Amino acid sequence: MPAKREGLLSSKGIGKYPSRQLVVPSPGETFCTEAGINANLPVMDYQHIISIEPGKRGGRPCIRHTRIAVADVLGRLAAGQTHEQILDDFPELTEDDIRACLAYAADRERRLITASI
Repeated sequence: MPAKREGLLSSKGIGKYPSRQLVVPSPGETFCTEAGINANLPVMDYQHIISIEPGKRGGRPCIRHTRIAVADVLGRLAAGQTHEQILDDFPELTEDDIRACLAYAADRERRLITASI
């Protein structure tokens, strides 16, 4: 469970979204400010969880130097498994590991370059 953050809260909300509150990031924390995303979402630092080793799983990204690939976890999520089911199948994983897989996939998707035809 992520640590509770303190921040500035606005009673009026943000712009045309009166129910939203402004949260100021803590020192060392970043937020997703990508164009098109209108939310103050913390960005997970997955780099200490996801590792890529050339001799392991064909160089695919894996979780904490195990042989469990990010694609294995993402495939199970796509198939409808819950976090609890995945953690039961892979007891060495944590909730943060699953979130790191999702953060890695989201970051990789944002970095894709689409060629125009």
